[in-house]
Amino acid sequence: MNKMFALLLLLIAPLAHAGEAEIRQSFAAKFPDIDKLDHIVKTPYSGLYEIVVNGQIMYTDEQGVYLFDGNVIDLATRTNLTEKQSQKLFAIDFDKLPLNLAIKKVKGNGKRKMAYFTDPNCGYCKKLEKELSKVTDVTLYIFLYPIFQGSDVMVNNILCAKSPVKAWDELMQNGNAAPAATCKTNTDKVLALGKKLRVTGTPNLIFANGVQSPGYLPSEELEKHLNEVKAK
Repeated sequence: MNKMFALLLLLIAPLAHAGEAEIRQSFAAKFPDIDKLDHIVKTPYSGLYEIVVNGQIMYTDEQGVYLFDGNVIDLATRTNLTEKQSQKLFAIDFDKLPLNLAIKKVKGNGKRKMAYFTDPNCGYCKKLEKELSKVTDVTLYIFLYPIFQGSDVMVNNILCAKSPVKAWDELMQNGNAAPAATCKTNTDKVLALGKKLRVTGTPNLIFANGVQSPGYLPSEELEKHLNEVKAK
């Protein structure tokens, strides 16, 4: 899912004086369709400035001549610095999530918490369910997020089942789809929430400490994140 060192060079008129104000002014003039650049921070690596363009971290040089679209990797530690910063920058207040829109599943004592966006036709979502079967003592909030073709009908049938949790498990673990059913659902609100939170694919995990992690994780990684305490 991550782009490694993808480089997009965009020619911008040279700036007489480098700095946040000049970068903001230059980008506003050259790219009027992008969101306002409220985030411009000088990084400790190679003089790059970190900016957020339409909800995505990018980089520019101190003169605003180039725009770099990709990930910065620390080769010594093999750490994806862009991904790490993204998790901090786009952290979510878990307590403010509209959890009433999700299917609630309690395992064990349910003390730990995790929410995730998922689609019944997503292969990695099925892999995630297998890994979650190895995890206990957690409350899961499952946002059914139909983005694949035909998923909207499957999601509707699950939400309208007598027990949505059982219907979801039966489908994802045993391949048995829920029978056709009709009721009022909150799918439109879930889709709007996903768009607001920049959920562009499934699965998309949100842990209680606010970290949003796009993609599937093995049970060991899930355990690690579930045990992390929310920063004070």
